[in-house]
Amino acid sequence: MHRTAYLFLLFTTLLWGGNSVAGKLAVDHISPMTLVFLRWVLAVLIMLPIGWRTLREDWPVVCRHWLLLGGLGACGFTFFNAIFYTALNYTTAINVSIEQAAIPVVIILANFMLFRLRVNRVQIAGVVLTIIGVALTASHGDLRQLLKLDLNFGDAIMLIAVLCYSFYSVGLRLKPAIRWQSLMLALSIAALVTSLPFFLWEVAAGKVIVPDARGWAIAFYTAIGASVVSQIFYIRGIELIGANRAGLFINLVPIFGTLLSVLIVGETFQLYQGVALVLVLGGISLAEYSGRKMAI
Repeated sequence: MHRTAYLFLLFTTLLWGGNSVAGKLAVDHISPMTLVFLRWVLAVLIMLPIGWRTLREDWPVVCRHWLLLGGLGACGFTFFNAIFYTALNYTTAINVSIEQAAIPVVIILANFMLFRLRVNRVQIAGVVLTIIGVALTASHGDLRQLLKLDLNFGDAIMLIAVLCYSFYSVGLRLKPAIRWQSLMLALSIAALVTSLPFFLWEVAAGKVIVPDARGWAIAFYTAIGASVVSQIFYIRGIELIGANRAGLFINLVPIFGTLLSVLIVGETFQLYQGVALVLVLGGISLAEYSGRKMAI
C-alpha cells in the first residue's frame, strides 16, 4: 500500500515541479490570474464527462458537505495559487521556496492540534533534512545567502498561501465518502468559481495578457498535469498514508522544479542540486520509515 502511495506522491511532486517551470515559461505569454482562471475552466471541462454521472449520484452527500468542499477547493486550488503568483511579484524565488518548505511542518502541527496526531523524533529529523535540502536548492548551494534574506510584503502573503495549502491537506481528512470523480469535479468547480474574482480584478486593472500559443499550452499543462492528475494522486496518497507523511513529499517540488529547469529550460546542472535531492529523499525515507513503524 505504501509503495503505491509513494508512486502517486512522487508523480504528483514531479508534475508540480513542472508547474514551476511552466510559471517561468508563462511570463509575457499569459498573465497570472488569467492562467489560474483558465486552469480551472479547462479542469472542469476535462472532469465533466468523467465525473458528471457520479456527481449526480453523490449529489445528496455533496449538498450536505458543500461548505467543506467549497472551502477545500478555494484554499487548496485557488487561494494558494493566486497568492503564490502574487507573492513572486514582491519577493524572491529563494524566499518562496524556503517558505513553501514550511507546509509539511504546518501540516504536522495542525494535525496535532486538531486530531492529536503525534510524530516521533526520527520523523522530525527527516523533516529537518528535507528543509535543509530545499534551503540548499533555494540558495544555489550557498547557505550563507539565507542570512541575506529580506522579508517583505510578498513573504507575509506567502505565509498565508502556506497556511491555505496546509489546511487543505489536513482538511482532506474530513472529506465525505464520495467517489474520486465526484470529489475532483466538485473541488474543481469550487476553484473555478473562486478564481473568477481574481480574473475579473486582473481585467479591471488592465493587466491581462491574452494567451498566445505558448500561453495556451501552459494553461493546458497546468489544467491536466498540475491540476487534475496531480490532485487526484495527491488526494489518493493522503488517503493511503495520511497527511503528515504525504505532506513531506511537497519538499520535492523545488528539487524537481530545479532539475526540470535543467532539462527543459537548459539551465546548468550543479553539484548542490544533486546533494539537495539526496537530502530531501533521505529525509523523506527516514521520516517515512519511522512513520510506517508507528502506523503498524
